[in-house]
Amino acid sequence: MPERSADALVADALSGNRRALSRLLSRVEDGGQPACDVLAQLYRHTGSAHWIGITGAPGTGKSSLVAALARAYRAQGERVAILAVDPSSPYTGGAILGDRIRMADLSGDPGIFIRSMATRGALGGLADTTRDLARVFDACGFGIVLIETVGAGQNEVAVAQVAHTVVVVEAPGLGDDVQAIKAGILETADILVVNKSDLPGAANTVRALRTTIDTGHPALKTSWRHHGQLLTAEETPAPAHAPDEPAWVPMIVQTVATAHEGIDALTGHIHAHQSFLKNSQSHGTIERARIHTELLDKLRDRLLDRLLNALPASALDDAIDRVANREADPMTAVTTLIEQSSRTAAPPRPESVL
Repeated sequence: MPERSADALVADALSGNRRALSRLLSRVEDGGQPACDVLAQLYRHTGSAHWIGITGAPGTGKSSLVAALARAYRAQGERVAILAVDPSSPYTGGAILGDRIRMADLSGDPGIFIRSMATRGALGGLADTTRDLARVFDACGFGIVLIETVGAGQNEVAVAQVAHTVVVVEAPGLGDDVQAIKAGILETADILVVNKSDLPGAANTVRALRTTIDTGHPALKTSWRHHGQLLTAEETPAPAHAPDEPAWVPMIVQTVATAHEGIDALTGHIHAHQSFLKNSQSHGTIERARIHTELLDKLRDRLLDRLLNALPASALDDAIDRVANREADPMTAVTTLIEQSSRTAAPPRPESVL
């Protein structure tokens, strides 16, 4: 069966054809020029959806929370897309599909589309193409895009550069109460959820989170600090909000996702944050910062591909051998590779005319 054109797939997906949407998602995830062609056509249709990132440590109940949120938004009449980023299989490189299995009861709803994707070695809890797949859903009329990260622990900060609202999920009984204070993802949170709040220790977890926010969140500081030191005016980083408007302070919500307890309160807080962003004077600045990050990421990937394609076939292996044999240090080897790729990619100089 011949491969359908990007124009045909885009037209069918925009009209609500789920099979065409699935094929579009696969084409975008595969990358390359076909993905670029699709995204270029879809981009003018984007900008209406609210992207919600759900992150947190394993065992906090993120998948159950995502499923509960999807049901709540469907009850409000929203079309919901779920991007579940799973760990990559060490054998095939594909997604293990654990989240799709746990959300199987949602699959019969035509207003919900679940897409599992593998990290394929990407760090930060997301896959490299997560943002692009969310954009496909956005263009195709899904008002809510839920992005569930892998759940690798304290380094899942990439979701803050993709989602409009970041929900960090904690749970009692996963360690001492100060564990949340150490988590790097805490500072990325717009909303903090203490899930499994029917378990012992939930009140202590809420208390620890509240103490962390009250004593250390940047929005509540009168002066910016770096490693406990006051910064001078020249060193102070620009805040994410205008100086004459209030900053967003993360809210704490207690839920029992499996019993749908606290979910309505959570959707209410997400809506409040969405309204805050729309009414904020800094909304344009935040959006530009997000685009800035995306452009740098894509530029870095394209330039690396171009460099590797310009190198002779054995150049990288030769560089590895030189570093392994202590004949060159890594930085010198990289500099040599860049110089080799530049010589290979440079067009020949025209012969001088006598």
